[in-house]
Formats: sequence, structure tokens, C-alpha cells
Amino acid sequence: MKTSLFIIIVLVSGAFAGLIHGTVNFAIVEPYLDQAIGIENQNLFASGEEEDTSEFWVEYEGYRDWQKSGQILAGVILGMSIGSLFGIVFALSRKSLPGNNDIKKAVLLAGIMWFTLYLIPFLKYPANPPTVGDGETVVLRAILYLSFIAISGLGAFGFYKLSKKFQKNKKLLALVGYGVFISTVFVAMPENPDEVTAPLNLVNEFRIMSVLGVTSFWASVGIILGIFWNKLNSKEETTRSYS
Repeated sequence: MKTSLFIIIVLVSGAFAGLIHGTVNFAIVEPYLDQAIGIENQNLFASGEEEDTSEFWVEYEGYRDWQKSGQILAGVILGMSIGSLFGIVFALSRKSLPGNNDIKKAVLLAGIMWFTLYLIPFLKYPANPPTVGDGETVVLRAILYLSFIAISGLGAFGFYKLSKKFQKNKKLLALVGYGVFISTVFVAMPENPDEVTAPLNLVNEFRIMSVLGVTSFWASVGIILGIFWNKLNSKEETTRSYS
């Protein structure tokens, strides 16, 4: 596949998947953000850090409107960046992925990356609404979360490379090895330093919606890139065969 066509496919797939992700988040996650921020505002009023005035609410509504209006655009931009990573990994691993067409291969890879780069780190450090988390620990929490993503992703890549050295019947050993490795890391990594003080039903529902939102991205990017790749690459190969 030509480099220019590859770049177009990757960016367009990521943009569309990011658009879907941003739209889904706006529909199912934002209501929980509003609830969480509402609780946070009431705590600010109770502690005297802020006053319940019309000026406060005008400023707050303006800020939230700005946040919401930019959410879908942010989803598109983020989708293009993550979609680029996905496209590169797919191009490098396409021939070794099981499946009789590029759509199945892309969806399978998206599922693997969703599992290793999102779900496993999420289970260790689940997303929390704005009412949860001390501002002084935000850097530590970010480092822990990003470190877990890196360890999980690099571990999956390492065991994938190892599996290529095994015969078919022994490839399962690499999968088991990754399971043991990531389980050990899961236990060894420090716990989230912040106590959950928000209502548990709000926190749990927010986390479920967050998982659905991110899952919509990975499912979308796999399907969309697979469709584009399958059609455009086939056309390119057909054109090349007649030239």
C-alpha cells in the first residue's frame, strides 16, 4: 500500500472513531460529570471556598458549555493520534493476524489493544468522576496509570514476539506467560492513593459509562480501518495486476 494512501486511511479511520467516541461520551458520560461536579460545587459552598452567587453560576455555566462544545472535537483529535498508533501496529502485524479478511484482522487487533492498553490498566486504576481525587496526587496518579499502560503494552508486544518463535501448539505458552506477568505487575503496582468519597452508585455508573465510551472507540477504529483497508488495498492490488 502506498504511504499516502496509508496515512489517509489511518487518519480518517481515527477521526471517525474519535467522532463516535466523543459523541457517545457526550451522550452517556456527561450527565454523570454534571452530577459529580454538582456535588463538588456544593462541597465548595459548604466549606466557604466559594459562594453560591449568580456570578459563580454564570462563570460555571460558561466554563461547562466551553468544555462540552469542545468534547467532540477533542475526541476527533485524540482519535486521530491513537488511530495512527493503531494503524502502524496493524500494518506491521497484519500478515500474522488470524482472519480471512482485513476487517476481521483489524477488529481482532483492536480488541487486543483495547484489552491490554485500556481494560487491564482500568481495572487497576479505574476512572473516577471529578469529585474523587486530591489535586496534590494528580501527577502521581497520572504516572501510575501511564506506567501501567506502558508495562502492559510492552509486555504484550514482548510475549507476542516470543510466541512467533514457538510452534503452533506452544504459542499458548506466550499467552499464559503474559497472563502471569501482568497479574504480577497488577499486584505489585501501588494502589490509587485517593479514597473514594463520592456516592458509590455515581462512581460505579460513571465507570461503566466510561468503559462503554472507550469501547466504542476501539470497536469503531477496528471496523472502520478494516473496511477502508480491505476495499482500498484490494483496489490498489487489482490496479497493480492490470498495469
